[in-house]
Amino acid sequence: MTSIGGAEMVDWNLAVATATRFVRPGPDVSRDEARDVVSELRRHARASEEHVRSFTRMIPHGTVPRDTPVLIVDRPGWVRANVAGFRELLKPLLDKMQERRSGTPGGSVLGAVGGKVTGVELGMLLSFLASRVLGQYETFAPASRELPAGDPAQPGGEGGGRLLLVAPNIVHVERELDVDPHDFRLWVCLHEETHRTQFTGVPWLKDHLEGEIQSFLAETDVDPMTVLERFREAAQSLAGARPEGEAEEGGRSIVELVQTPAQREILGRLTAVMSLLEGHADYVMDGVGPEVVPSVSEIREKFQQRRARGASRLDQALRKLLGLDAKLRQYRDGERFVRAVVDEVGMAGFNRVWTSPNTLPTKAEIAKPADWVARVHRKAES
Repeated sequence: MTSIGGAEMVDWNLAVATATRFVRPGPDVSRDEARDVVSELRRHARASEEHVRSFTRMIPHGTVPRDTPVLIVDRPGWVRANVAGFRELLKPLLDKMQERRSGTPGGSVLGAVGGKVTGVELGMLLSFLASRVLGQYETFAPASRELPAGDPAQPGGEGGGRLLLVAPNIVHVERELDVDPHDFRLWVCLHEETHRTQFTGVPWLKDHLEGEIQSFLAETDVDPMTVLERFREAAQSLAGARPEGEAEEGGRSIVELVQTPAQREILGRLTAVMSLLEGHADYVMDGVGPEVVPSVSEIREKFQQRRARGASRLDQALRKLLGLDAKLRQYRDGERFVRAVVDEVGMAGFNRVWTSPNTLPTKAEIAKPADWVARVHRKAES
């Protein structure tokens, strides 16, 4: 990256450095307290595995345990893991943009400057997100010494990912909500372990998601002026200067602003899958919770209020711009879908959703679960 001629489209190292510099400090804990939190999260992650497997019945009893590691990370550690994932996932798109840029006069010099600007921008966004994520099942970053992953060649290693638990954020939220810390930590682990079960119990899921994302990126218009114009629209939406004729609630997220018609179709499928995954995790968390988390009702109520309330006006604007409001809807809509399907056809009937990409719900079916049941169950039984 120090060479202008070999400059990347994104200065990834600068992105990490920027995010690490600007991320908010974590809660004040002593060394002993931090050690206890890490130890307890590891115990809860192990316990959650059996709870989730028993409840979801996605992985047959007696299957060789998965080897995907649990990593307890701080905020900079979460940033580094996600930068590594972005770098891998975006490589085909950035290579295409790099090739187009190299054919323009002064492209190398502009690329060196642009890569640093983009690195700073990405770093600032990650610094905002790094203090909000409680956990994540990360699948895309290549394995490294700092970021080990399950071995896809070994039994139970499908997906080659790792489960990240962001300890300072978990401590921050449990204090903010004033809930029992031991119960809250287990409750969070149940949600995140469900995501690990989804990816390790459904071998085709990672490749399917990656294929959809790559198809979305392949449709991206890489003309710099077009991209600039769409970001200008995003800035106008934040400032309240809506284009004429736009709905009063207006303001589109960055994701929505970079769509071709083909991308809108792909994004609809991705939205449906993410709603399923997030809603399923919430459903499992609530289903297992009453048996193993004594104060689950209090935690759920306070956490839902926190989700709905948001934070400052700036925080709300950034959430809108980054599409985080859509993510919150995914939890709610997806959980309703899972609950409705399980109520109608039972857990075994719901688990048909994991048969193949063809049995995943569409965006329309997420809103109308009976349509998914009719398509998948009645068609199979006819």
